[in-house]
Amino acid sequence: MAQPAEPTSPSSHVESRRAGESPEALRARIDRLIGGLGGAAASAIGIVLLIVAVSAFQLALPSIRTFGADFLVSQDWDPIHARFGALPFLYGTVVTSAVALALAVPVGIGMALFLSDLGPSALKRPVGTLMTLLAAVPSVVYGLWAALVLAPLLRTTIEPALEARFGALPFFRGPSVGVGLLCASLVLAVMVLPTIASVSREVLRAVPWELREGALALGATRWDVVRRVVLPHARAGLSGAVLLGFGRAASEAMAVAMVVGSRPEIRGSLFAPGYTMSSVIANEFAESTGTLHVAALAEIGLLLFAVTLTINVAARMLVSRVRGA
Repeated sequence: MAQPAEPTSPSSHVESRRAGESPEALRARIDRLIGGLGGAAASAIGIVLLIVAVSAFQLALPSIRTFGADFLVSQDWDPIHARFGALPFLYGTVVTSAVALALAVPVGIGMALFLSDLGPSALKRPVGTLMTLLAAVPSVVYGLWAALVLAPLLRTTIEPALEARFGALPFFRGPSVGVGLLCASLVLAVMVLPTIASVSREVLRAVPWELREGALALGATRWDVVRRVVLPHARAGLSGAVLLGFGRAASEAMAVAMVVGSRPEIRGSLFAPGYTMSSVIANEFAESTGTLHVAALAEIGLLLFAVTLTINVAARMLVSRVRGA
């Protein structure tokens, strides 16, 4: 007599389906799992940024309530009498970053063109390696070099020569001290050069090679191809590289703090000492006295956070436009 078949549970059906799952379905399930983990990691980055912003805002709240919008336009910085204003630091950040970009952008884009279009193949690899090594040098080493080598050279040679030749301009007047806005700008120019050059190289490489080949086929020289085809096509991405360099210059602290002069004043001369937003936080946060002093430094940090975040987002959008073209 035949035995009746035992009823099967739903779990056994699931196990049988998993046992008979095709390799393609298994790979698809693994891909979805890895994609979910990647999405969770990306969300964690956004959460960390939000936590940093909220924490900085909470620390800066006493300063925001006390000074309001006057904090952005006031030149006072007197921890003893609890009077604080961020304008000298905004001015120093803008001036040093702008001068650094004026010096680094032509060199960085020229280096990128050398690595992408104009340089011989035998030199592209060693030049690219040197550019990578330049980016790997710690910022404190740049600051030490600037304080011990660059500042004395500026004081004895470069600044007197600039004043003798361009003294009619207010930017090149005043006593030659060595440390100051010019010294900080020069060290920043060296530090942002690898960022501008590497991003510009990737942007230039993203320009379709068919455009280059078509221009060469029409009789254009290599320089004509670069000037009339490559650079116009990559204009938006190169602007993004410049913005990334500006964000890097504005957020640098240690190297600038060692040579900027640490004086919260607004002067028209590049020879004069100054201060930047990042360097004042690095110099005074550990020695801050009173809740309002800490809050004022936190508000400067919040401003720096907002500025650099906005600049970097805009730069990434510009670069992605060229890469996705």
